[in-house]
Amino acid sequence: MPQTKILLDESEIPTQWYNVVADFPEPPAPPLGPDGKPIGPEALGAIFPAALIEQEVTRERWIPIPEPVREIYRLWRPSPLYRAHRLEAALGTPARIYYKYEGVSPAGSHKPNTAVAQAYYNREAGIRRLATETGAGQWGSSLAMVGQMLGLEIRVYMVRVSYEQKPFRRSLMQTWGAEVIASPSDRTEAGRRILAQDADSPGSLGIAISEAVEEAAGRADTNYALGSVLNHVVLHQTVIGLEAKAQLAKVGEYPDAVFACCGGGSNFGGIAFPFFADKAAGRAVRLVAVEPASCPTLTRGHYAYDYGDSAGLTPAMLMYTLGHDFVPPRIHAGGLRYHGDSPLVSQLVHDRLVEAIAVPQRATFEAGVLFARTEGIVPAPETNHAIRAVVDEALACKRTHEPRVLLFNLSGHGHFDMASYDRYLAGTLEDYDYPESQIQAALRALPRVAAG
Repeated sequence: MPQTKILLDESEIPTQWYNVVADFPEPPAPPLGPDGKPIGPEALGAIFPAALIEQEVTRERWIPIPEPVREIYRLWRPSPLYRAHRLEAALGTPARIYYKYEGVSPAGSHKPNTAVAQAYYNREAGIRRLATETGAGQWGSSLAMVGQMLGLEIRVYMVRVSYEQKPFRRSLMQTWGAEVIASPSDRTEAGRRILAQDADSPGSLGIAISEAVEEAAGRADTNYALGSVLNHVVLHQTVIGLEAKAQLAKVGEYPDAVFACCGGGSNFGGIAFPFFADKAAGRAVRLVAVEPASCPTLTRGHYAYDYGDSAGLTPAMLMYTLGHDFVPPRIHAGGLRYHGDSPLVSQLVHDRLVEAIAVPQRATFEAGVLFARTEGIVPAPETNHAIRAVVDEALACKRTHEPRVLLFNLSGHGHFDMASYDRYLAGTLEDYDYPESQIQAALRALPRVAAG
């Protein structure tokens, strides 16, 4: 019987993160300040430590992972790689399906990979307090956990719809010592402005980012930490793909296609970018980012400069965007409810080096339930998007009799998301196809600067 679980020793945890910018055909476009002109690294100093700013702008291919970060990684890294034998059998496909399981971390997702690094560099810079946002709660949980380990005070602005849908994620953050505030809130000017417009606003990641950035910029003892989008965050997640490459090599495999869900981009970049290094060197491999049809940033957004937050407090970045004041529907994949995307992922999609597809909510839960009933793991709603795409690809292989190797990132478990599974099983879960008219209305608020 072919191997099911492929493991690495703790000594094989990567010693360096991979920086995809080193293999870009063209350098990334610079962020822009309020005057529409490129800003330098010093402009980020009010909310980030110098080490993370350096990682944000570097073009070096390899960035050393500090030993104290690797020491904490040993709690769950290297994460296992699985061959999905039972899913393959249920589908009757000749495809060989592998998944990297990041749900083995104490927080239950891939997010601690960057939480550890960001908390470490902030502590080394003398910062003792971090403000952040969270959508579904995976990022907030991760930073809360790591804050406790490294002696940092954590305040989390949690998107209101997820705050209400996922009370146990909130409880988990509080158990690890974080303060959790539903966003939009009355704690910040950005939050108060949104509430004045819509007292029942479900919130969005863009709004929660505005609140966290406003607080960090206004307090000398506080920095900001972000769970996705920015270059240094995606960099830290590349431990996923680097381990996966080593694990596949142990069984003599290499993927024909790599899949991951994509909201802000760190999940996708984490597993896919190390394989882009091979693609840039001429090897054939498809890299597929999967997003919700209700928040179709890469597939229906506009490639333009836009703010990373709703209030326009962040620099403008060149990325795919639905408009910074876009408020997505109340879908259950809260981690994918973001108006923009990683500038690095966006550039690769724009240059047609990476693929992007959008899938509807009910179809993703159908795939997630199939996965749970075959492989035993209940996936997070975000991960269900990747599983849907992999299932569809495996069924295509069945029709064409092609034994492709498919790899995806199972970025977290769904143990705190069972209310959404309840709705799916009861037949009350809805699909949302966001109207083009509302997307166009949001895009009209883009900053008035020229795209690259």
